[in-house]
Amino acid sequence: MVGLSATRVGRVRDVLARHVDRGALPGAVAVVSRHGDTHIEAVGTMELGGGAPIRAETIFRIASMTKPVVAVAAMILVEECRLRLDDPVDDLLPELAGRRVLVSVDGPLADTVPAARPITLRDLLTFRLGFGMLDDTPAGRPILTAARRLQVGGGPPHPATMPDPDTFLRGLGELPLMYQPGERWLYHTGSDVLGVLIERLTGGPLDAFLAERVFGPLGMVDTGFSV
Repeated sequence: MVGLSATRVGRVRDVLARHVDRGALPGAVAVVSRHGDTHIEAVGTMELGGGAPIRAETIFRIASMTKPVVAVAAMILVEECRLRLDDPVDDLLPELAGRRVLVSVDGPLADTVPAARPITLRDLLTFRLGFGMLDDTPAGRPILTAARRLQVGGGPPHPATMPDPDTFLRGLGELPLMYQPGERWLYHTGSDVLGVLIERLTGGPLDAFLAERVFGPLGMVDTGFSV
């Protein structure tokens, strides 16, 4: 069958309802599309315990899905030859030039060696720049304590207290890397740094570039950093 089977798409609603009924989430929307045939299911409410029902046009916080969006923006600039995947980012992000790297991720901040190579755009896109989220085990790792102090660690964003992009980069530049560039995948920080790089290259705010070059052409009129 070329289009969508009513029986099979009906199972989508059953799955969503099961999660809502057991309290895993207040509501959810699923969209299934095949060969121009699109089916939307909306189940539950907008807040735990009741409230307005979830609808197909309900706006959601997409959180970490911002990361692939920012990656798309970077790849637009690669396609235009304004960036190259394996070039160092030192010219645009001098705060990250001449890096030092911890001998041990659990060790003191002063116990470092020189980075084997510069950080590249590819490292930022693949979260292998050498810095990112770690579980705090053992507790009190010096690098994580310092990252929290400078507000360059991972975790949910708090827009009211977040540093501006230049302050964020300066803080990150004060710390050694956790691992050598390219050595290990570490979540989150690469995308933050990538956003700053795009702003500096394009000379404008990241949200403006995303609106003009990504969301606008795709008709994503309800997507942005704020409603």
